[in-house]
Amino acid sequence: MCGIAGIMFHRGAETDHLVSRMIEKIRYRGPDSSGVWCDSTHGLALGHARLSILDLSPAGQQPMESASGRYVIVFNGEIYNHMELREQLPGIPWRGHSDTETLLAACETWGVEKTLQSTVGMFALALWDCVERRLILARDRIGEKPLYYGWSNGTFLFASELKALESYPGWNQEIDRGALALYMRYAYVPLPYSIYTGVRKLLPGTYATISSDCTVGYWPELKPYWSALAAAKQSPRLDWCDSAAADELNRLLALAVKGQMGADVPLGALLSGGIDSSTVVALMQAQSSRPVKTFSIGFREGDYNEAPGAKAVAEHLGTDHTEFYASSADALEMIPLLSSMYDEPFGDSSAIPTHLVARLAKQQVTVALSGDGGDELFGGYNRYSWGNLIWNRIARIPVPMRAIAASVLTVLSPERWDRIGGMLKAGLPVSLHLSAIGEKIHKLAAVLDSDTQMELYRRLVSLQRESTSVVIGMQEKPIWADAQAQRLRNRNFSEEMMLHDLVGYLTDDILAKVDRAAMVISLETRMPLLDHRIVEFAWSLPLSMKVREERQGKWLLRQVLYRYVPKHLVERPKMGFGIPLDAWLRSGLRDWAEALLDESRLKCEGYLDPAPIRTKWREHLSGRRNWQYWLWNVLMFQVWLNAHGRSHSPAVSYH
Repeated sequence: MCGIAGIMFHRGAETDHLVSRMIEKIRYRGPDSSGVWCDSTHGLALGHARLSILDLSPAGQQPMESASGRYVIVFNGEIYNHMELREQLPGIPWRGHSDTETLLAACETWGVEKTLQSTVGMFALALWDCVERRLILARDRIGEKPLYYGWSNGTFLFASELKALESYPGWNQEIDRGALALYMRYAYVPLPYSIYTGVRKLLPGTYATISSDCTVGYWPELKPYWSALAAAKQSPRLDWCDSAAADELNRLLALAVKGQMGADVPLGALLSGGIDSSTVVALMQAQSSRPVKTFSIGFREGDYNEAPGAKAVAEHLGTDHTEFYASSADALEMIPLLSSMYDEPFGDSSAIPTHLVARLAKQQVTVALSGDGGDELFGGYNRYSWGNLIWNRIARIPVPMRAIAASVLTVLSPERWDRIGGMLKAGLPVSLHLSAIGEKIHKLAAVLDSDTQMELYRRLVSLQRESTSVVIGMQEKPIWADAQAQRLRNRNFSEEMMLHDLVGYLTDDILAKVDRAAMVISLETRMPLLDHRIVEFAWSLPLSMKVREERQGKWLLRQVLYRYVPKHLVERPKMGFGIPLDAWLRSGLRDWAEALLDESRLKCEGYLDPAPIRTKWREHLSGRRNWQYWLWNVLMFQVWLNAHGRSHSPAVSYH
């Protein structure tokens, strides 16, 4: 795992120094060594910061040239099947055993596209072809590894993170208000945009080519080498019986986990005690001759504490388990780091516990496996099981009547609904013991007057219906995930939502969150459930093998887990990975938030309309409504704005 950066078409000297400066900004991604390769003829320089995982010797250092000298590569990620690829490349005098060298040899033998299609892994890379004088950028199938690219002052730039691009001389990109509007809806900036007008994110499963004779400002056409949409469009195999499907999933998961356990440094796993991470850890322990190191984090607040469940799973599997109970002070200390950790506004508050558990793991390991991806592939989110049910119940009711019902549901605050739900739990089955029931009821009210299924979905995943009502002077832009999901019209609505989450929310929120939270302390994370063979298998299954009894998601994944862990240890209400923001904003964070949400400050900055923000802030402080996530989203933009020198108001302290 590493950091990469580079430039092309730079006019002037010191190309290597410019890229060295870019790399230094993300040196934490690769603290073990760094290097730069230049071709002054084309104003080209490729930079690399190395976190040594495979082949710790100098033979694994980058930038790396191919044996013939045709290709030069900088590569961030891991190719898990690279030793198998070497068996298909006979007669090559290997210098070491790094996957980077394997990639170069494969490109020389097969070409770029076949090489990318042959890989099993996660990566972002830049490859310079000295013969055809072209630069190729590529990203892994799901988007585990980040890659930004764009133009500044006539120079083409790319890097693992935005802060590397921002260090280029003369950088003065404008904030993209259309992207900001999307951020206010989703709490992240979705593909293909970044927060800046002149920078984009490379789409997953694609590669782009920039020739030496292209014009300044040219946006390269993206060529897919793999498509989640194509995987989703395949006809489901209806001949699977339950046991055969579980056997095959168990086989594929074991294969993926084994491949991702390869490392020349200490390795462990992040364990929440939920279905996904427990399955990954169970398969790791089944294939390990020693106890696997596992790590979990807890909070004293019961509604947010997953640590006891994780400990129970760890004890059953016999792992070497470490847990840490974080205090509110531990979490609050994280806030000043977030704007640097996430180079563009990022409103997912679970970034805080994610970094805390990564920091815990880093004390003992350099690589950690996690269970991300299970919800999107196997139907784990509540919206997959409830989305169709809600739509089928409301579609025939006139919209005005639904709007009245929504207003009735919101008469009581979420807190009042939570108290009522707590009193009713005793008479309900465990599967219906939902956490944060008040929030869910208010979320239901927000979607009742939806005109279409996809509008219902958008509202389910949105922090607000009309983000343009907050962002001044701009409308939302169309996003890639919408276009992908809309092309899956022949499948169930639940599957349409799953694809949207797979190519949107998973990549732009979950994977970005984990990558930045871990790489800022030089911890590599790996996600076995996102092996593309498992992704393709999951889409070959009928929906009934994912969402089944009493609208329970991840049915088939659970059947695999039950082979290793007793059912009672993992069957708990889904909690998520959160922190008690609602209470903190009314107490320890109140003064900090008040300063950032000051009406005159917001007016002076000119990006957000103060009126709805101040209204929600007053309602939250009074306890009448819980706007914790909506307000946190605004606050994280304000923090980012201030950290990037774009706020005209003084900095604020969170103490």
